[in-house]
Amino acid sequence: MKSPPLGPEEIAQAVGRLPGWMIERDALAKTFQFGSFREAMSFMVRVSYEAEALNHHPEWTNVYHRVAIRLTTHDAGSKITAKDVELATRIEKIAWVK
Repeated sequence: MKSPPLGPEEIAQAVGRLPGWMIERDALAKTFQFGSFREAMSFMVRVSYEAEALNHHPEWTNVYHRVAIRLTTHDAGSKITAKDVELATRIEKIAWVK
C-alpha cells in the first residue's frame, strides 16, 4: 500500500518533535556520533529491528563512529511520509546519543 507524502506543515510539525532531525532534499536526516565504531554498529543493528518491524528501511552510511540516516519513502516519489516520521520517532527512542 502506498503512503501519501506529508504536506509542508505536517513535516514541520514532525521535525519539531524530532530533536536534531532536519529536512534534507525531501528526506528526514540526522547524523549520530558515537564513542566508537562498535557503538555505531550496535546502534545500526538495533535500528535494523525497528526498520524490519515497519518494513521501511533507511538510507544510511557509517564512517567510524558516525551514522548518517536519511529517511524517505520511495513508493511516494521519494518524499517524506508518515512511515519516515514513525521510523525516526522509533530511532530517537532507542538512541543513547543525541
